[in-house]
Amino acid sequence: MIWQEIARKIGMATEAPYVIAERTVVSGGCINEAWRLKGRDGRLFFVKLNHAGAVSMFAAESAGLRQIMDTNTVAVPAPICRGTADNRAFLALEYLSFGKGDVFHHLGRQLAAMHRCLRAGYGWSMDGAIGSTPQINTPVFTDWPAFWREQRLGYQLRLAREDGHGERLQRKGELLLESFTALFAAYTPPASLLHGDLWSGNQAVTRTGRPVVFDPAVYYGDRETDIAMTELFGGFPASFYSAYNEAWPLDSGYAVRRDLYNLYHVLNHLHLFGAGYLRQSEEMMDRLLSELR
Repeated sequence: MIWQEIARKIGMATEAPYVIAERTVVSGGCINEAWRLKGRDGRLFFVKLNHAGAVSMFAAESAGLRQIMDTNTVAVPAPICRGTADNRAFLALEYLSFGKGDVFHHLGRQLAAMHRCLRAGYGWSMDGAIGSTPQINTPVFTDWPAFWREQRLGYQLRLAREDGHGERLQRKGELLLESFTALFAAYTPPASLLHGDLWSGNQAVTRTGRPVVFDPAVYYGDRETDIAMTELFGGFPASFYSAYNEAWPLDSGYAVRRDLYNLYHVLNHLHLFGAGYLRQSEEMMDRLLSELR
């Protein structure tokens, strides 16, 4: 039984036998089932469940959380264990109790510190997922626009074609793929460690007053991609952006590149959730193409 296997793996990972006393469904996600476990000893864990094929997605999430943890910058829930049982995949994480409070100025500074964790090339050591969509992270060492063209926008446009979104969207997409490198004529971003899916639903504050982020889609790339996504679905408070820019000011041209980076996420929503995102995708392409004429 899957719960017995999860309890066994938690016990092995924590070096203390674990017996589940309570299981509570946690609402809010649309990709995985989420559960809060309470043991007979009182210890709490957060568990995600999905079909067995999601085991690689959970492996990437666990590795990404550990990589962020190793920076000692912004807090994340610690991964405990993962595995499969009963044809299902699971990921057990540290359970964090959320509270209230405006700590966005701390989050801004901490994210800037995380972004200063650099490496020589773009991509990552393993592929991951953005939502439930595969996210290709094959390393590219010198050419950020090529990485973005092939493994981000180009990939999403291919998915859109397979989903039946052709002609006008594809025509605009091809024009954009051919021309967007002009936005990088005087801008070569360092390869920063990225959260990769940093919208308001993937951050919170703990009861002890610490900002925390979760559900990452980690890779190394332009730090502007993280900042851009914070603005996509409502935005973060002004204190976040002022603190980030005080720690590491954004480069000129960000306001245009923001649409280029967020187009990736809107196209992914088109793939995951349907044609309601088609018009937004085309409008973003139109804005970018007008800047490139």
